[in-house]
Amino acid sequence: MSGLNEWQIDFAGVLIGHETSVPTSNVEGLGPAELRTQDVSNPADDGAFPGVDLYSPRVVRIEAGIRTPGEPAAALDKLAEIEAAASDAKIRRTAGALAALRFRWPGRQTKLLFGRIRRAEVVSTSDAIHGWIPLNLEFTALDPRFHDDQLSSITLPLDISRTGGGFKAPLMAPITTGIATPDTRPGWVVNEGNTGAWPTIRITGPVSNPRILHAETGRVIDLDITLGVGEHIDIETRPGTRWVLRNGSGNAAPALSGASRLDLFQVPPGRSEIRWTASDYTNATRLTVTWRSAWTAL
Repeated sequence: MSGLNEWQIDFAGVLIGHETSVPTSNVEGLGPAELRTQDVSNPADDGAFPGVDLYSPRVVRIEAGIRTPGEPAAALDKLAEIEAAASDAKIRRTAGALAALRFRWPGRQTKLLFGRIRRAEVVSTSDAIHGWIPLNLEFTALDPRFHDDQLSSITLPLDISRTGGGFKAPLMAPITTGIATPDTRPGWVVNEGNTGAWPTIRITGPVSNPRILHAETGRVIDLDITLGVGEHIDIETRPGTRWVLRNGSGNAAPALSGASRLDLFQVPPGRSEIRWTASDYTNATRLTVTWRSAWTAL
């Protein structure tokens, strides 16, 4: 994805905002998302019992206008570009598919939201002949978090020092444990934001019974499964798209243990460590963890 300048917005692939032919006048929905409260009325007294408060999807509304003075055809071309993004069949007709809304505000790095375009409305065409078409745009982010524009990723082999393999004879000097020092351990993951990030995980075989541990929280993902050479498991933890797929299509969720809570397996703010163990592995066995740092505000 191309970089953005300050005050620019990437509306599902269409660049709008400052220094473009689609200036924006107002953007709503960048504050806290609307709450879904679960308070229960007190049946015997005043008030209510507080329940769990959850955030609804974030609805972002953008007031904009296509401005191409003296070039009505150029204005209509830009309108067609926006309408094409809004009606993209690959997203609109595919369950679970998401578009991206990216922002770059002053003093901030580019952040993005994942969701669906819900409106690309022409307010009026009365001034289209002069190259001016006002618009109302609406994007619903199904996850209200703001995400880093850049992906972060680590790839880890299986370390025999963490699998209980011990030493093998004959021993040769120098003898080391194979355990890296704290600052050089390969499993560090860093979330630069202020709220938990949802990781995507891939396990590449050959391997049996992999177990992934987030060291700081104690959350685990255990799989009672065996992968052959060239096989892999993909695990998605994001709300609304949580699944475990074998080789890109087969449902492997039944292989999860009861302790494997995908809805709780997050990369918390700051630096933390991912570890993993398994059996029947080779030097080709790998664990890849990918995530985007996450924020509660733009």
